[in-house]
Amino acid sequence: MKICLFGAASSLIDDVYINEVERLGETLAKRGHSLVFGAGGTGIMGAAARGIKTGGGKVVGVIPYFFRDEAVELIYDDCDDIIYTDSMRERKRIMEDKADAFIITPGGIGTFEEFFEVLTLKQLGRHKKPIAIYNINGYFDGLRNMLRLAIKEKFLNDECRTLYKFSSDPEELFDYIESEDLVEYNLLKLKQS
Repeated sequence: MKICLFGAASSLIDDVYINEVERLGETLAKRGHSLVFGAGGTGIMGAAARGIKTGGGKVVGVIPYFFRDEAVELIYDDCDDIIYTDSMRERKRIMEDKADAFIITPGGIGTFEEFFEVLTLKQLGRHKKPIAIYNINGYFDGLRNMLRLAIKEKFLNDECRTLYKFSSDPEELFDYIESEDLVEYNLLKLKQS
């Protein structure tokens, strides 16, 4: 499978996140998966790519030209393929189209936005791909609680819980993304009336 991983590019985050994602990447590669990601060379993005390469997997990076031209962030220099785009929207579309599954790792604004976009698209029936949230060190506890509150307060239908999986256990994430049967979701059941 081609796994699209969303996560931080920051080089300032704690090593616990970097080390966990590097191990995750290596294990994904050893299980026969490849990586589609935002082509960052630092932070969690760089860790995922290094892990995949260590495990013998392939890495496809997708990044806007302005990241390179304006030196926005360090680009991972060992991509097997790198795709440059004209915009962030095009970047996300390409990553989403190339992916068979998504793993969300700790990150900031961009990562949250990427998660909610693929979640929204799944809720609207535009894809059936697994969305796994890797909850390292409890990072996503607040997000999980926010989604639970939205369901409790009827802003989200309870059926939306079936669209994603939170876990701090990599094996549980692997089982989820590898066994997700791409079920048909009933759009009307997922949308609030």
